[in-house]
Amino acid sequence: MTSTLNKPAHWLLSDAAPFTPEDFDDTTRSIAELTQQFVDRELMPRMAELESKPDGLNAQLLRQVAELGFFQTEVAEDEGGLDLPKVSSTVISEKLGGTGGFGVTFGGQAGIGLLPLVYFGTPAQKAKYLDKLMSAEWIAAYALTEPGSGSDAMGARTTAVLSDDGSHYVLNGSKMWITNAGIADLFTVFAQIRTPEGNKFSTFLIERGFPGVRVGREEHKMGLHSSSTCAVFFEDAQIPAENLLGQPGDGAKIAFNILNIGRYKLGAGGVGAAKDALAVALAYAQERQQFGQPISNFGAVREKLANISAEIYAVESAVYRTVGSIDAAVAGGQDKLGAIEAHAAEASMVKVLGTELLDYAVDEGVQIHGGYGFSGEYDIERQYRDSRVQRIFEGTNEINRLLIPVRTLSGLPAEELAVQDAGDDVAQVISDMRALSTGLLRQASEKYGKGLRQEQAVVLRLADLLMLTYAATSAQGRTHKLGSPADAAARTRLYVARAAGRFAQTVAELRHVLPLSADQQIGLARLASGPLDVIAAQQAVAELLIKH
Repeated sequence: MTSTLNKPAHWLLSDAAPFTPEDFDDTTRSIAELTQQFVDRELMPRMAELESKPDGLNAQLLRQVAELGFFQTEVAEDEGGLDLPKVSSTVISEKLGGTGGFGVTFGGQAGIGLLPLVYFGTPAQKAKYLDKLMSAEWIAAYALTEPGSGSDAMGARTTAVLSDDGSHYVLNGSKMWITNAGIADLFTVFAQIRTPEGNKFSTFLIERGFPGVRVGREEHKMGLHSSSTCAVFFEDAQIPAENLLGQPGDGAKIAFNILNIGRYKLGAGGVGAAKDALAVALAYAQERQQFGQPISNFGAVREKLANISAEIYAVESAVYRTVGSIDAAVAGGQDKLGAIEAHAAEASMVKVLGTELLDYAVDEGVQIHGGYGFSGEYDIERQYRDSRVQRIFEGTNEINRLLIPVRTLSGLPAEELAVQDAGDDVAQVISDMRALSTGLLRQASEKYGKGLRQEQAVVLRLADLLMLTYAATSAQGRTHKLGSPADAAARTRLYVARAAGRFAQTVAELRHVLPLSADQQIGLARLASGPLDVIAAQQAVAELLIKH
């Protein structure tokens, strides 16, 4: 992975070859194959059963996963783990993405449930809990959200008070929407420790059986029916002092580092689920006959299939570019949490890109199915329901958008990027996108200074410019690295063609608050003119997709 430029935000100015799925080593390919086999053999045939959530089934399946070593991938070898690169755990998340509720159950164990202990636990805490979680003897849950604090995690009202003898904390409060809560044995819980100096947002490892801990009923949800989601209540709950995770006041550091990891994995899961939705829609389109021929022959359907395929290619490229860059930073000597934090903007970008890709893919998938897409007899109906919450998980997409520009600014190189002639038409579009997104980001920073965070209308649009540019440059870099084969080149061209229109519209909305220079106006005019033939690109991708 040494070809990946691993400095955050330098992707805007660099043409360094990104890490791609084609760079997977034998271990990663084996993990991908093993995960897919588990999905095909153990999960997909049981989806209807999983949807009814029978007692014990999720825990049983998690233990089967544990036997494959999937909960050991991010644990150090001297602690009983495999200590594999981040790409290994990410590809598991991708392959499980289409399984809906079980993918979330798995993520609640392998990611946000297990990793706080892995990264912040003491030797004694790890000795007590780590083996139990890696074997899935115990199930984990992550309890951050409260009835009154969702996006404002630091506004949590659950309180912890240290006993007079210092032996335990007394917790009072509640958490809601807690994945795995109904089957969990160990909760990572965030609370405000009350001290004479003020509240300290902190983290605790809380066993289900501790006095004063109560789990509520299962929530009735729109989707993800196979996963457990409950509220958790703490009523004078007594938590041993040694179950404080980290130090008093470390809660934000723990919460947001773990959320960064969850974000790029959600992006990968979105890619995997979108691939599944495309496969289902394509199969249906080839089987469904209307007017004496398969509906896959009709231009309206072919456009939808082609657009989904191109979006998947670009977002998949962005996901593995991000994870490869993190792994390269770690291989270069940076500590893991530092490398992940340095890529927080990219993690937020791929979270938004992946979850919105999924919503687009399942929505179009239902449309291709017509009335049958609204029937529970067809899997696209479940996929549609399961997709919606992904845009809320791990920080809403709006919250992630608000983070992207400010985090990108912190790593943006000093050199300017001018609008210039780039040669071929795809490269020109991407060159204009890079120059405009970089220039407008700097202009916004200069105009608003520290107040930029409060200018949400501007920040949201800057985030969209950055995400479109990140996905486009990721797809282009991957295609060039592969030698521009026909299928990759066609999907890149289609993605960039469609991205150009969205980008130009967003810049046009911003120009009233961030006036454009003469060069920027030229770049915008080129993008707004529709420089790439979208219809021809759709036809090319559709032909390749249906043929293969």
